[in-house]
Amino acid sequence: MKEKAAVATTELRERCRAAGLSFTHQRLVIYQELMAMGDHPAPEDVYERVRRQIPSLSLATVYNNIKIFVEHGLLREVSVHHGSLRLENNLEPHHHLVCTQCKAIEDLSEDDFEPIRLKKSLPKGFSVHRFTVEVLGLCRKCAAANRH
Repeated sequence: MKEKAAVATTELRERCRAAGLSFTHQRLVIYQELMAMGDHPAPEDVYERVRRQIPSLSLATVYNNIKIFVEHGLLREVSVHHGSLRLENNLEPHHHLVCTQCKAIEDLSEDDFEPIRLKKSLPKGFSVHRFTVEVLGLCRKCAAANRH
């Protein structure tokens, strides 16, 4: 665990420097927790974990730092169609399996898909940054609960 924290510290310090951001203790703790969570947490989930280490930290500070991380490419937002902001630290191209009942999100490798392309041209002036596919359905847990 200490090894992962050291890697996250070095990584964040370098990424902050490259993005022209200040490297702060609060930012470090938020980033370390995001990296440790490994799933697609909501900012409130991150806040709950971070405030164990920094009790005086506000939810607004967590949101502000998350916004900065997203703006500078240190994190990505998962689709906002899930009812609340969800985050991910996996910056590699991938897609998502989304449970429509519990809203759980799992990564799905880009290798599991054929190349994605548009059949028609986009409206003039629209610039594509990336494609994402969301496969909607029920996760194993919710599907099992619905059978009973």
